[in-house]
Order: sequence, then C-alpha cells, then structure tokens
Amino acid sequence: MADVVVVGSANVDLVLPVQRIPRPGETVLASGLSRGPGGKGANQAVAAARAGASTAFVASLGADESGELLRTALTESGVDLSLVSTTSTPTGTAIITVAADGENSIVVAPSANAELALSAEALSAIRSAKIVLAQLEIPFATVQAAAEASSYFVLNAAPAAELPDELLAQVDLLVVNETEAEAVGGSLLDRVPAAVITLGAEGAVILTRGAAEIRVPGVPVEVVDTTAAGDTFCGVLAATLAAASTSSANTGSVTVGDLTNAVRRANVAASLSVKTAGAIPSVPHGETIDARAAEVYL
Repeated sequence: MADVVVVGSANVDLVLPVQRIPRPGETVLASGLSRGPGGKGANQAVAAARAGASTAFVASLGADESGELLRTALTESGVDLSLVSTTSTPTGTAIITVAADGENSIVVAPSANAELALSAEALSAIRSAKIVLAQLEIPFATVQAAAEASSYFVLNAAPAAELPDELLAQVDLLVVNETEAEAVGGSLLDRVPAAVITLGAEGAVILTRGAAEIRVPGVPVEVVDTTAAGDTFCGVLAATLAAASTSSANTGSVTVGDLTNAVRRANVAASLSVKTAGAIPSVPHGETIDARAAEVYL
C-alpha cells in the first residue's frame, strides 16, 4: 500500500500569460494559450511521488481526452492511479491567468471533481497510509470521510473556506496561506494541534501546541510562475513526513523536528517550482530538491 494517499482534484489547466491580472470589469489580451495537467490534488500527488514517496491518488476523472491527459502525466510521475474513478461528467478545468511578475489568478470548474466519493478500496488505502493529504476542491463530505479514516491527516484548506468543527477535529496538520488562515477563523491552535502557514517568498511559520513558533525563511529565487507552488509545498511536505515515520501507519507520530525538516524541504521545493511555467511541469524531483536544500541549509 502507498505511504502517501492524496485525496483531491484533478483539472486540465488553460493558462493565459498576461502583462497583469485584469481588474473587475477589465479585459486584457493574453500573449498565448497553453493547456496542461493540473488541479490541486493531482499537483500534490505528483509532488509527493517525485519527492520519493510511494503515492496513490484518489480522484474522479471524466471519460474524455482531458482525463487521459491527466492519467498520462500522473502515471509518468509514478503516481498509483488504481483508486481513480471515471465518470461521464467532463474532467475538471481551471482557467489560469499568469502575470509578468509570476502572480496568478485561477477560476476552477470542478465538474468530475464534484462527484468524488470514497470507495471501499480507497478507504482501505487511506487507513493503511502513513500520511493522507486532501484539499477543498472536492466535496466536504469526501474530505470528512478521508479525515475520519486516516491515522495522520494533512488538510490543505484551499481554496479558502470556513471549516466546520467536525472536520477540524479530525485534522492532524493544517496547511494554509495567510488568506486561508483568516477564512478558517479563530486561533488555529485552538482548532488543530499543528499548522503551517505559508508566506510565499517569505517562507513559512510552523505552529504546534506546546511548542514555540518556528519560522522557516524563504529561499530567494527569480519567479516565472507561482502556479502549483503551494501544491508542490504540500506534496513534498507529506512525502517527507512519511519518510520520517519509524512506526506503522496506525501508531506513527510526527515530532516537531520531523515537521520542521519537512517544512524546510517543502519550502525549497516550492522555490524551485516557481522557476518553471505550468503546474505539473514545474514540480521538481527529489534529487534536485535535496541538492538545493543542502545549499540552503548548510
């Protein structure tokens, strides 16, 4: 069984390079159009697999050309797709505008993602995994079911949403950016035992109950495209936490040291991803991440 199970979305990305993100009511001209595999779940599964973890993906894809595009990209990255279901609903689509400074704006049509439910086989894989990772581009009920079946559940609460106490009670580690942290509301450590707040170029902050706040500084880099940087962070984080586990999936635990090391590696991976355009094409491999980490964290 896989060490990391990612439960989440898969989309085909339509990417439009623009000089700047349009304001409300404004039309801007794109300098081109590209099409490629993406979606938060798919990006995170690829990131975990390329970082070295045995990774299975639980997702819903359409029986269409977009679905085949995603299956090919995921398989080539070493992701186990045996738990991916196929539906007559079209595969999810994301429209992404990418500005000259690398910032982006994204609109997602969930489509097949909205039909994702957990099969008996998926639940079995989730129970056996060291780390289970999910996001919020799929139904809340599916996220809740995955959380309840997990021994260690990581929730990337994106897109930003107000989360019910019933879900947060099942979360072992919450990963959010500053906007998403505000949407969750309240003091994070009153709601979850540990959280990582990503700060873009400024790095990340680690919060754990009973321990001091830990700041991991950003890694300076020339930004080309920030698409999938957060997903790269989450996938590499999950893979590194799984590798640190010395116990079985049902008894393993994550120490503050494990989490700090995982955030450092994930931080480096995210900095590498923004140097390349696109979602899945930008996700770095483990050897590249570790070589750069050795330079950053001498």
